[in-house]
Amino acid sequence: MRIRYLTMLLLLAALNLRPAITSISPVLENIRADLHIQGVTASLLVTLPVLCMGLFAPLALSWSQRWGLEKVITFSLLLIGGATLLRVFADSTLILMSSALLAGIGIGLIGPLLSGFIKQYFPKPAAMVSVYSVALVIGAALAAGLAVPLQQGLGSWQYSLAFWALLALVAGFSWLRLARSPQTVTTTTAVSLPLRQKKAWLLTVFFGLMAAIFYSLTTWLSPMMAHAGYSKIEAGYMMTLFTLIQIPISFLIPIGVSKFGKRAWWLVGCSVMEMIGLLTLRLPVSPWLAIAILGIGAGGLFPLALMLPIQEANNAGEANAWSAMTQSGGYTLGAIGPLIVGLLFDYSGNFVTAQWGLGVMIVLMVIVQCWIGNGAKAVTQQKPLIPATEQSS
Repeated sequence: MRIRYLTMLLLLAALNLRPAITSISPVLENIRADLHIQGVTASLLVTLPVLCMGLFAPLALSWSQRWGLEKVITFSLLLIGGATLLRVFADSTLILMSSALLAGIGIGLIGPLLSGFIKQYFPKPAAMVSVYSVALVIGAALAAGLAVPLQQGLGSWQYSLAFWALLALVAGFSWLRLARSPQTVTTTTAVSLPLRQKKAWLLTVFFGLMAAIFYSLTTWLSPMMAHAGYSKIEAGYMMTLFTLIQIPISFLIPIGVSKFGKRAWWLVGCSVMEMIGLLTLRLPVSPWLAIAILGIGAGGLFPLALMLPIQEANNAGEANAWSAMTQSGGYTLGAIGPLIVGLLFDYSGNFVTAQWGLGVMIVLMVIVQCWIGNGAKAVTQQKPLIPATEQSS
Protein backbone atom coordinates (compact mmCIF):
# COMPACT_ATOMS: atom_id res chain seq x y z
CA MET A 1 0.00 0.00 0.00
CA ARG A 2 2.87 2.41 0.76
CA ILE A 3 4.07 2.66 -2.82
CA ARG A 4 0.53 3.52 -3.91
CA TYR A 5 0.40 6.25 -1.29
CA LEU A 6 3.73 7.70 -2.43
CA THR A 7 2.63 7.51 -6.07
CA MET A 8 -0.54 9.40 -5.19
CA LEU A 9 1.52 12.13 -3.51
CA LEU A 10 3.78 12.37 -6.57
CA LEU A 11 0.72 12.68 -8.82
CA LEU A 12 -0.84 15.39 -6.67
CA ALA A 13 2.37 17.39 -6.61
CA ALA A 14 2.97 17.09 -10.34
CA LEU A 15 -0.59 18.15 -11.19
CA ASN A 16 0.14 21.54 -9.63
CA LEU A 17 3.35 22.44 -11.47
CA ARG A 18 1.72 24.07 -14.51
CA PRO A 19 -1.88 25.34 -13.93
CA ALA A 20 -0.62 28.68 -12.59
CA ILE A 21 1.11 29.16 -15.96
CA THR A 22 -0.99 27.40 -18.61
CA SER A 23 -4.27 28.90 -17.38
CA ILE A 24 -2.98 32.33 -18.51
CA SER A 25 -2.76 31.89 -22.29
CA PRO A 26 -6.46 31.24 -23.15
CA VAL A 27 -7.57 34.39 -21.27
CA LEU A 28 -4.51 36.50 -22.06
CA GLU A 29 -6.38 38.80 -24.43
CA ASN A 30 -9.03 39.49 -21.75
CA ILE A 31 -6.27 40.24 -19.24
CA ARG A 32 -4.59 42.62 -21.66
CA ALA A 33 -7.86 44.42 -22.38
CA ASP A 34 -8.95 44.74 -18.73
CA LEU A 35 -5.57 45.79 -17.34
CA HIS A 36 -4.52 47.77 -20.45
CA ILE A 37 -1.13 46.10 -20.83
CA GLN A 38 1.00 45.50 -23.92
CA GLY A 39 2.19 42.14 -25.22
CA VAL A 40 5.64 42.37 -23.66
CA THR A 41 4.10 43.13 -20.24
CA ALA A 42 1.58 40.31 -20.62
CA SER A 43 4.41 37.90 -21.42
CA LEU A 44 5.81 38.57 -17.92
CA LEU A 45 2.92 36.54 -16.50
CA VAL A 46 4.76 33.48 -17.81
CA THR A 47 8.30 34.89 -17.89
CA LEU A 48 8.26 35.75 -14.17
CA PRO A 49 7.29 32.29 -12.85
CA VAL A 50 9.61 30.54 -15.29
CA LEU A 51 12.45 32.85 -14.23
CA CYS A 52 11.69 32.10 -10.58
CA MET A 53 11.74 28.40 -11.40
CA GLY A 54 15.33 28.95 -12.46
CA LEU A 55 16.47 31.30 -9.71
CA PHE A 56 15.02 29.31 -6.81
CA ALA A 57 16.01 25.79 -7.91
CA PRO A 58 19.43 26.01 -6.14
CA LEU A 59 17.67 27.18 -2.96
CA ALA A 60 15.63 23.97 -3.06
CA LEU A 61 18.88 22.00 -2.84
CA SER A 62 20.09 23.74 0.33
CA TRP A 63 16.66 23.74 1.96
CA SER A 64 16.18 20.02 1.33
CA GLN A 65 19.55 19.32 2.94
CA ARG A 66 18.49 21.30 6.00
CA TRP A 67 14.83 20.40 6.48
CA GLY A 68 14.19 17.38 4.24
CA LEU A 69 12.78 17.30 0.74
CA GLU A 70 9.31 16.25 1.96
CA LYS A 71 8.87 19.38 4.08
CA VAL A 72 10.11 21.68 1.33
CA ILE A 73 7.76 20.06 -1.20
CA THR A 74 4.83 20.51 1.20
CA PHE A 75 5.71 24.18 1.78
CA SER A 76 6.04 24.73 -1.98
CA LEU A 77 2.61 23.30 -2.71
CA LEU A 78 0.98 25.50 -0.07
CA LEU A 79 2.82 28.52 -1.49
CA ILE A 80 1.55 27.74 -4.99
CA GLY A 81 -1.98 27.43 -3.58
CA GLY A 82 -1.77 30.76 -1.75
CA ALA A 83 -0.30 32.55 -4.76
CA THR A 84 -2.98 31.19 -7.08
CA LEU A 85 -5.74 32.13 -4.63
CA LEU A 86 -4.39 35.69 -4.66
CA ARG A 87 -5.61 36.03 -8.23
CA VAL A 88 -9.18 36.43 -6.99
CA PHE A 89 -8.12 39.98 -6.11
CA ALA A 90 -6.11 40.60 -9.30
CA ASP A 91 -7.73 43.86 -10.37
CA SER A 92 -4.32 45.43 -11.00
CA THR A 93 -1.16 44.46 -12.83
CA LEU A 94 0.83 44.53 -9.56
CA ILE A 95 -1.33 41.92 -7.83
CA LEU A 96 -1.38 39.65 -10.86
CA MET A 97 2.39 39.89 -11.30
CA SER A 98 2.88 39.23 -7.58
CA SER A 99 0.84 36.05 -7.85
CA ALA A 100 2.95 34.93 -10.81
CA LEU A 101 6.13 35.66 -8.84
CA LEU A 102 5.05 33.72 -5.75
CA ALA A 103 3.74 30.77 -7.76
CA GLY A 104 7.03 30.67 -9.65
CA ILE A 105 8.97 30.51 -6.39
CA GLY A 106 6.90 27.54 -5.25
CA ILE A 107 7.29 25.73 -8.56
CA GLY A 108 11.01 26.50 -8.61
CA LEU A 109 11.48 24.94 -5.17
CA ILE A 110 9.47 21.81 -5.84
CA GLY A 111 10.70 21.02 -9.36
CA PRO A 112 14.19 19.60 -8.68
CA LEU A 113 13.09 17.96 -5.42
CA LEU A 114 10.57 15.69 -7.14
CA SER A 115 13.47 14.20 -9.10
CA GLY A 116 15.22 13.44 -5.81
CA PHE A 117 11.94 12.08 -4.40
CA ILE A 118 11.66 9.67 -7.34
CA LYS A 119 15.30 8.60 -7.01
CA GLN A 120 14.92 8.09 -3.25
CA TYR A 121 11.64 6.24 -2.98
CA PHE A 122 11.03 4.28 -6.18
CA PRO A 123 12.97 1.27 -7.52
CA LYS A 124 12.19 2.08 -11.18
CA PRO A 125 12.85 5.80 -11.70
CA ALA A 126 12.18 5.80 -15.47
CA ALA A 127 8.64 4.49 -14.98
CA MET A 128 7.94 7.08 -12.29
CA VAL A 129 9.31 9.89 -14.47
CA SER A 130 6.66 8.83 -16.99
CA VAL A 131 3.97 9.00 -14.30
CA TYR A 132 5.31 12.36 -13.11
CA SER A 133 5.38 13.78 -16.64
CA VAL A 134 1.88 12.57 -17.47
CA ALA A 135 0.44 14.10 -14.29
CA LEU A 136 2.22 17.37 -15.02
CA VAL A 137 0.84 17.48 -18.56
CA ILE A 138 -2.68 16.58 -17.37
CA GLY A 139 -2.55 19.49 -14.94
CA ALA A 140 -1.40 21.80 -17.72
CA ALA A 141 -4.07 20.52 -20.10
CA LEU A 142 -6.90 20.88 -17.60
CA ALA A 143 -5.89 24.44 -16.74
CA ALA A 144 -5.62 25.44 -20.40
CA GLY A 145 -8.77 23.69 -21.54
CA LEU A 146 -10.98 24.88 -18.70
CA ALA A 147 -9.72 28.47 -18.56
CA VAL A 148 -12.37 29.92 -20.89
CA PRO A 149 -15.29 27.74 -19.63
CA LEU A 150 -14.37 28.66 -16.04
CA GLN A 151 -14.22 32.32 -17.00
CA GLN A 152 -17.68 32.09 -18.51
CA GLY A 153 -19.09 30.02 -15.65
CA LEU A 154 -17.53 31.95 -12.76
CA GLY A 155 -17.94 35.36 -14.33
CA SER A 156 -14.37 36.62 -14.57
CA TRP A 157 -10.88 35.63 -15.59
CA GLN A 158 -9.73 36.32 -12.00
CA TYR A 159 -11.91 33.51 -10.63
CA SER A 160 -10.90 31.29 -13.53
CA LEU A 161 -7.22 31.68 -12.68
CA ALA A 162 -7.75 31.38 -8.92
CA PHE A 163 -9.79 28.16 -9.26
CA TRP A 164 -6.59 26.08 -9.37
CA ALA A 165 -5.69 27.09 -5.81
CA LEU A 166 -8.09 24.35 -4.67
CA LEU A 167 -5.97 21.64 -6.30
CA ALA A 168 -2.73 23.02 -4.87
CA LEU A 169 -4.08 23.32 -1.34
CA VAL A 170 -5.47 19.77 -1.43
CA ALA A 171 -2.04 18.52 -2.54
CA GLY A 172 -0.21 20.54 0.11
CA PHE A 173 -2.32 19.24 2.99
CA SER A 174 -2.04 15.69 1.60
CA TRP A 175 1.76 15.94 1.81
CA LEU A 176 1.67 17.07 5.45
CA ARG A 177 1.43 13.49 6.74
CA LEU A 178 4.62 12.42 4.98
CA ALA A 179 6.41 15.65 5.91
CA ARG A 180 5.63 15.13 9.61
CA SER A 181 6.61 11.44 9.69
CA PRO A 182 10.06 10.99 11.31
CA GLN A 183 10.36 7.51 9.79
CA THR A 184 10.35 8.77 6.22
CA VAL A 185 11.57 12.36 6.18
CA THR A 186 14.74 12.45 4.11
CA THR A 187 17.46 14.98 4.77
CA THR A 188 19.74 14.46 1.81
CA THR A 189 23.51 14.50 2.17
CA ALA A 190 25.28 17.73 1.30
CA VAL A 191 25.96 17.70 -2.43
CA SER A 192 27.08 20.75 -4.39
CA LEU A 193 25.96 21.70 -7.87
CA PRO A 194 27.96 19.82 -10.55
CA LEU A 195 29.43 23.04 -11.96
CA ARG A 196 32.63 21.31 -13.15
CA GLN A 197 30.80 18.61 -15.09
CA LYS A 198 30.65 19.25 -18.84
CA LYS A 199 27.63 16.98 -19.17
CA ALA A 200 25.77 19.03 -16.56
CA TRP A 201 26.30 22.20 -18.61
CA LEU A 202 25.11 20.49 -21.78
CA LEU A 203 21.96 19.30 -20.01
CA THR A 204 21.42 22.82 -18.67
CA VAL A 205 21.65 24.42 -22.12
CA PHE A 206 19.34 21.77 -23.57
CA PHE A 207 16.83 22.32 -20.76
CA GLY A 208 16.99 26.07 -21.36
CA LEU A 209 16.33 25.85 -25.09
CA MET A 210 13.57 23.29 -24.53
CA ALA A 211 11.95 25.51 -21.90
CA ALA A 212 12.25 28.68 -24.02
CA ILE A 213 10.41 27.00 -26.88
CA PHE A 214 7.83 25.27 -24.68
CA TYR A 215 6.87 28.34 -22.66
CA SER A 216 6.83 30.56 -25.74
CA LEU A 217 4.25 28.21 -27.22
CA THR A 218 2.39 27.90 -23.91
CA THR A 219 2.12 31.68 -23.63
CA TRP A 220 1.48 32.69 -27.21
CA LEU A 221 -0.06 29.73 -29.06
CA SER A 222 -3.66 30.78 -28.32
CA PRO A 223 -2.99 34.44 -29.24
CA MET A 224 -1.24 33.22 -32.43
CA MET A 225 -4.35 31.32 -33.45
CA ALA A 226 -6.65 34.18 -32.48
CA HIS A 227 -4.48 36.57 -34.53
CA ALA A 228 -4.81 34.16 -37.46
CA GLY A 229 -8.59 34.63 -37.41
CA TYR A 230 -9.87 31.89 -35.11
CA SER A 231 -12.23 32.61 -32.22
CA LYS A 232 -10.99 32.69 -28.63
CA ILE A 233 -12.79 29.45 -27.89
CA GLU A 234 -11.25 27.75 -30.94
CA ALA A 235 -7.83 29.08 -29.97
CA GLY A 236 -8.36 27.73 -26.45
CA TYR A 237 -9.30 24.32 -27.81
CA MET A 238 -6.14 24.33 -29.95
CA MET A 239 -4.11 25.01 -26.82
CA THR A 240 -5.92 22.12 -25.17
CA LEU A 241 -4.98 19.84 -28.08
CA PHE A 242 -1.35 20.96 -27.74
CA THR A 243 -1.34 19.88 -24.10
CA LEU A 244 -3.59 16.79 -24.32
CA ILE A 245 -1.51 15.14 -27.01
CA GLN A 246 1.50 15.40 -24.73
CA ILE A 247 -0.10 13.02 -22.21
CA PRO A 248 0.52 9.68 -23.98
CA ILE A 249 3.81 10.95 -25.43
CA SER A 250 5.10 11.97 -21.98
CA PHE A 251 4.29 8.50 -20.68
CA LEU A 252 5.76 6.47 -23.54
CA ILE A 253 8.97 8.33 -24.39
CA PRO A 254 10.85 7.80 -21.08
CA ILE A 255 9.86 4.13 -21.08
CA GLY A 256 11.05 3.80 -24.67
CA VAL A 257 14.40 5.38 -23.85
CA SER A 258 14.81 3.17 -20.79
CA LYS A 259 14.02 0.03 -22.79
CA PHE A 260 15.73 0.69 -26.13
CA GLY A 261 18.41 3.27 -25.28
CA LYS A 262 19.69 5.61 -28.03
CA ARG A 263 18.43 8.64 -26.15
CA ALA A 264 20.03 11.08 -28.61
CA TRP A 265 17.79 9.69 -31.35
CA TRP A 266 14.72 10.24 -29.23
CA LEU A 267 15.84 13.77 -28.36
CA VAL A 268 16.54 14.77 -31.95
CA GLY A 269 13.38 13.07 -33.19
CA CYS A 270 11.20 15.10 -30.81
CA SER A 271 12.98 18.31 -31.84
CA VAL A 272 12.39 17.54 -35.52
CA MET A 273 8.68 17.10 -34.76
CA GLU A 274 8.61 20.58 -33.23
CA MET A 275 10.30 22.01 -36.32
CA ILE A 276 7.82 20.27 -38.62
CA GLY A 277 4.95 21.64 -36.54
CA LEU A 278 6.26 25.21 -36.79
CA LEU A 279 6.72 24.91 -40.54
CA THR A 280 3.24 23.43 -40.93
CA LEU A 281 1.77 26.52 -39.26
CA ARG A 282 3.04 28.49 -42.27
CA LEU A 283 1.44 26.12 -44.80
CA PRO A 284 -2.16 26.21 -46.13
CA VAL A 285 -3.21 23.17 -44.09
CA SER A 286 -5.32 22.70 -40.99
CA PRO A 287 -3.68 24.32 -37.94
CA TRP A 288 -4.94 21.39 -35.86
CA LEU A 289 -2.39 19.17 -37.64
CA ALA A 290 0.43 21.61 -36.94
CA ILE A 291 -0.50 21.91 -33.28
CA ALA A 292 -0.75 18.12 -32.91
CA ILE A 293 2.79 17.75 -34.29
CA LEU A 294 4.05 20.50 -31.99
CA GLY A 295 2.46 18.70 -29.05
CA ILE A 296 4.18 15.43 -29.94
CA GLY A 297 7.58 17.11 -29.99
CA ALA A 298 7.06 19.08 -26.79
CA GLY A 299 5.51 16.08 -25.04
CA GLY A 300 8.63 14.00 -25.65
CA LEU A 301 11.26 16.61 -24.84
CA PHE A 302 10.09 17.61 -21.37
CA PRO A 303 10.15 14.16 -19.70
CA LEU A 304 13.52 13.49 -21.32
CA ALA A 305 14.84 16.73 -19.83
CA LEU A 306 13.60 15.53 -16.42
CA MET A 307 15.02 12.04 -16.82
CA LEU A 308 18.55 12.89 -17.96
CA PRO A 309 19.76 14.33 -14.61
CA ILE A 310 18.34 11.30 -12.78
CA GLN A 311 20.30 9.02 -15.11
CA GLU A 312 23.50 10.86 -14.22
CA ALA A 313 22.93 10.63 -10.44
CA ASN A 314 23.98 7.91 -7.99
CA ASN A 315 21.56 8.88 -5.23
CA ALA A 316 18.79 11.28 -4.22
CA GLY A 317 21.26 13.99 -3.20
CA GLU A 318 22.99 13.93 -6.57
CA ALA A 319 19.64 13.79 -8.37
CA ASN A 320 18.60 16.94 -6.51
CA ALA A 321 21.90 18.64 -7.36
CA TRP A 322 21.89 17.76 -11.07
CA SER A 323 18.20 18.65 -11.39
CA ALA A 324 18.71 21.90 -9.48
CA MET A 325 21.51 22.96 -11.83
CA THR A 326 19.76 22.00 -15.06
CA GLN A 327 16.48 23.55 -13.96
CA SER A 328 18.09 26.66 -12.48
CA GLY A 329 20.05 27.57 -15.58
CA GLY A 330 17.48 26.04 -17.90
CA TYR A 331 14.43 27.89 -16.62
CA THR A 332 16.38 31.14 -16.35
CA LEU A 333 17.27 30.82 -20.01
CA GLY A 334 13.79 29.55 -20.86
CA ALA A 335 12.14 32.61 -19.30
CA ILE A 336 13.58 34.72 -22.10
CA GLY A 337 11.54 32.89 -24.77
CA PRO A 338 8.05 34.28 -24.06
CA LEU A 339 9.53 37.74 -23.54
CA ILE A 340 11.26 37.69 -26.93
CA VAL A 341 8.06 36.55 -28.65
CA GLY A 342 6.15 39.40 -26.96
CA LEU A 343 8.77 41.95 -28.05
CA LEU A 344 8.76 40.68 -31.63
CA PHE A 345 4.96 40.78 -31.73
CA ASP A 346 4.86 44.36 -30.40
CA TYR A 347 7.50 45.37 -32.97
CA SER A 348 6.12 43.65 -36.06
CA GLY A 349 2.41 43.32 -35.29
CA ASN A 350 2.44 39.62 -36.26
CA PHE A 351 3.94 36.31 -35.17
CA VAL A 352 5.87 35.38 -38.33
CA THR A 353 9.23 36.67 -37.11
CA ALA A 354 8.73 35.04 -33.72
CA GLN A 355 8.01 31.67 -35.33
CA TRP A 356 11.23 31.85 -37.32
CA GLY A 357 13.07 32.71 -34.10
CA LEU A 358 11.65 29.58 -32.46
CA GLY A 359 12.91 27.58 -35.46
CA VAL A 360 16.44 28.87 -34.86
CA MET A 361 16.19 27.76 -31.21
CA ILE A 362 15.20 24.27 -32.32
CA VAL A 363 18.25 24.02 -34.59
CA LEU A 364 20.53 25.05 -31.71
CA MET A 365 18.81 22.51 -29.46
CA VAL A 366 19.46 19.68 -31.92
CA ILE A 367 23.17 20.56 -31.97
CA VAL A 368 23.31 20.38 -28.15
CA GLN A 369 21.41 17.09 -28.16
CA CYS A 370 24.01 15.57 -30.47
CA TRP A 371 26.74 16.62 -28.02
CA ILE A 372 24.83 15.06 -25.12
CA GLY A 373 24.89 11.73 -26.95
CA ASN A 374 23.47 8.38 -25.95
CA GLY A 375 25.52 7.33 -22.96
CA ALA A 376 24.93 8.06 -19.31
CA LYS A 377 27.53 7.22 -16.73
CA ALA A 378 27.04 3.93 -15.00
CA VAL A 379 25.09 4.46 -11.82
CA THR A 380 24.69 2.37 -8.74
CA GLN A 381 21.06 1.62 -8.03
CA GLN A 382 20.30 3.12 -4.65
CA LYS A 383 18.10 1.10 -2.37
CA PRO A 384 14.73 2.87 -2.22
CA LEU A 385 13.08 3.70 1.07
CA ILE A 386 10.24 1.30 0.32
CA PRO A 387 10.64 -2.13 1.95
CA ALA A 388 10.67 -5.04 -0.47
CA THR A 389 7.43 -6.36 0.98
CA GLU A 390 5.71 -3.11 0.07
CA GLN A 391 7.10 -2.62 -3.45
CA SER A 392 4.63 -5.13 -4.86
CA SER A 393 1.64 -3.54 -3.14
